[in-house]
Amino acid sequence: MKYNELDIQSKRDRKRVGRGIAAGQGKTAGRGTKGQGSRTGKKLGATFMGGQRTLVRAVPKARGFKSLRTPAQVVYLDHLNAFKGKTVSNETLFEAGYIASPFHAVKIIARGELTEKVTVKVASASKSVQEAIAKAGGSFEKTAVPLKKASAEAEKADA
Repeated sequence: MKYNELDIQSKRDRKRVGRGIAAGQGKTAGRGTKGQGSRTGKKLGATFMGGQRTLVRAVPKARGFKSLRTPAQVVYLDHLNAFKGKTVSNETLFEAGYIASPFHAVKIIARGELTEKVTVKVASASKSVQEAIAKAGGSFEKTAVPLKKASAEAEKADA
């Protein structure tokens, strides 16, 4: 017989407190004597500090509004010159490495010059960018952000 081959299950009954003195955990049942912790009813909150002002109340709160909306991915106007005569969309920008994900909003912001004619189909663009695209002979179309396909649908499409 080896120690690591012993067939033993660790099965231990739960401790039944407050079932009489003879039971081993009777009388005060591990709560000590008198005082707030020994009483039944409302338990003290996690931040309670014995009536003293709690740390949660003592630390100042950060004021203001924190938006949960994910900000749009930014693409600059001069990046669009790489798509000469093509349609610029979330997918093409993602494949070219200008954005991290094709499933988030994309906004085109003015920086540099647009010299090539392109058709732009993204969520948004600043007014100056829309004017620059039209001036270069291209067009801008506001489109919804593409949604991720469910994994089952994606497998059907691949097959």
